Amino acid sequence: MSLATVLPADRVRISTDEATEPFWVAARERSLVAPQCGECGTFRLPPTPFCPECRSRAVDWVPLVGTGTVYSFAVVHGFPGLPDVTLVPAVVDLPDAPGARLVSNVIDVEPDDVRIGLSLVVDFHPISDGWLLPVFRPEGN
Repeated sequence: MSLATVLPADRVRISTDEATEPFWVAARERSLVAPQCGECGTFRLPPTPFCPECRSRAVDWVPLVGTGTVYSFAVVHGFPGLPDVTLVPAVVDLPDAPGARLVSNVIDVEPDDVRIGLSLVVDFHPISDGWLLPVFRPEGN
């Protein structure tokens, strides 16, 4: 079995807007951040133009320590044009942003070793146009 990986850089493209660009700029600087409502304190991921709780447009971008746990995941064997790729897309709980979850990839792990509650640390993988994609490795890898 092959280790879980991320798609090659040329296969991943992002687009940014006013609500998402601070997340991607921080990632390019190898920092994980989450938007927190400036009024009620609710964290939200993915970033949105307004708070889903109080509808405020006030937002503070909070630096996170870069740890998380697997909330949910899947194992994907093969990808169009890349039959030998093994991906583990996951929903990651972020303990220092209560209520926020980030969809990412778990990498450098045997897929059979991934489980709900697995402790993770963030890493950053180059993608197209000079951006970096936050991905996660098992803690201690």
